[in-house]
Amino acid sequence: MGRIVVETTIAAPIERVFDSARDIDLHVASQASRREEAIAGRTTGRIGLGEAVTFRARHLGVTMTLTSRVTVFEPPNRFVDEQVSGPFASFRHEHLFRSTETGTLMVDEWTHRSPLGLVGRIVDAVVLDRYLRRQLIARAQGIARIAEGRGGGSSQGAG
Repeated sequence: MGRIVVETTIAAPIERVFDSARDIDLHVASQASRREEAIAGRTTGRIGLGEAVTFRARHLGVTMTLTSRVTVFEPPNRFVDEQVSGPFASFRHEHLFRSTETGTLMVDEWTHRSPLGLVGRIVDAVVLDRYLRRQLIARAQGIARIAEGRGGGSSQGAG
């Protein structure tokens, strides 16, 4: 099983960071280099408890479709999304938020299991963990830009 933790300090209030992190439009913008698009379920605005979103994107040279659902929702401190269907045997992405003196500490805790047993574990260790870490960092940087008011994007929409 792969596990990745990314911590990002953001100079913005916890509520703004929480809402930015669950914004589908912002997520799509942060993954523009992968031509990611939301194609089913909640496709725009802010995702909430029980809602699902299906993304299609090109990763590692392959077009993939992945559906995840928000299974835990504790504003503004935490939410969790988990794969419903897609390329992993499973994944769980826990989004944690803590107020600090200068804004918010956002922590992404991502765990995944690739299919194909031993071969999948080797792919995780050699390729996938590093690749996914870069994707999580790019997403976190996009959230920070929007929450801090430094760039275009959404962070608006239904709540």
